[in-house]
Amino acid sequence: MSITKVRKQRLRRRRRSAGEAKEEAVAAARKILLEKGPDAVTLKAVAAGIGMTHTNLLHHFGSAEELQSALMSKMVRDLNLALGDAVTHLRSEEGAPRALVDMVFDAFDKGGAGQLAAWIALSGKQTELDPIREAVAELVNAIKDKFAGHTPEAHQGVTSAVLFIALCAFGDAIIGGPLVAMLGREREAGRKITALLLPRFF
Repeated sequence: MSITKVRKQRLRRRRRSAGEAKEEAVAAARKILLEKGPDAVTLKAVAAGIGMTHTNLLHHFGSAEELQSALMSKMVRDLNLALGDAVTHLRSEEGAPRALVDMVFDAFDKGGAGQLAAWIALSGKQTELDPIREAVAELVNAIKDKFAGHTPEAHQGVTSAVLFIALCAFGDAIIGGPLVAMLGREREAGRKITALLLPRFF
């Protein structure tokens, strides 16, 4: 018997609870999204990634759209946690513009929030981002506490700063690598420029 057939038989014999199967499927879908983009997140591709048949995966999720929705929800929760960590860090004595920029950029890049935001925007499912509203508001308040105060003018400046950071982090995650290469700049250039300009908003 060939090695491929033995491997397939082992995969078929593997038992997973419904919860485990869904967690593995969402993790595989996330990996595919980050490596190949949203069009590659299909039931067939995810099933192959976790050694499950297309039919069995369909049993757990019902449709590709349901799987994609589960992935969006998981990534939005992770973004929420990342923003919460940024708030906690900012309210500590270690908070500084560059540290804040790094945390938001990491969430969009390594955490996949950049790809998630692009995917949500292109699919017209902006309501998927509703759960992060409170985290964004907390981030605004934390920046006010740390750098700006709570006047109306400060609020305008801080919301502008958060918008600036998020837009820069999004752009850097999606196309930052090719752009800095074209310009002959180091990969960290976007972060450095954002951190340098950030205090001008306060």
